[in-house]
Amino acid sequence: MKVSVFVGTSVDGFMARPDGGLDFLPPGGGEPHGYNEFIATVDALVIGRKTYETVLAFDEWPYGDKLVIVLSSRALASAPAGAKVERMSGAPTEIATQLAARGIQHVYVDGGLTIQEFSGRTRPAADDHAGAVLIGSGIPLFGEFSQDITLKHVGTRQYASGLVKSEYEVVVRA
Repeated sequence: MKVSVFVGTSVDGFMARPDGGLDFLPPGGGEPHGYNEFIATVDALVIGRKTYETVLAFDEWPYGDKLVIVLSSRALASAPAGAKVERMSGAPTEIATQLAARGIQHVYVDGGLTIQEFSGRTRPAADDHAGAVLIGSGIPLFGEFSQDITLKHVGTRQYASGLVKSEYEVVVRA
């Protein structure tokens, strides 16, 4: 199973302000930068509870009819009509195994802690989208790792709004 990350970050590496705010990102995501093409390849999303609660406040559900797995040990707030949402808990490897057994081939992982947990254990490819802004503090994209994770740069593209799309693949060492 392929596990990917597609996330907007500030140049100083924050994916949200300390209060979870995303106001430093261009309104509506700015110009097209590959998200629609990316999400079309995804079978399911795995997001954290805080990300789920943030997304519930959006004007519209951003995931269409994609299966969304929310990691939480507690009951979830109701999903919008038509949304496919399930709650799961457990280690990233257990969740990945369960999803693969269901025939899911490509998972999009989102949310600060969820990305951190999955990146060290399931080796996602990372599509990192950084706007040209420094916000000084916030929720980091990646936390500390017990060992380096080697990445291979696939490509970088810049957009008129100041967004920069850098794509990496995790190099798996034998």
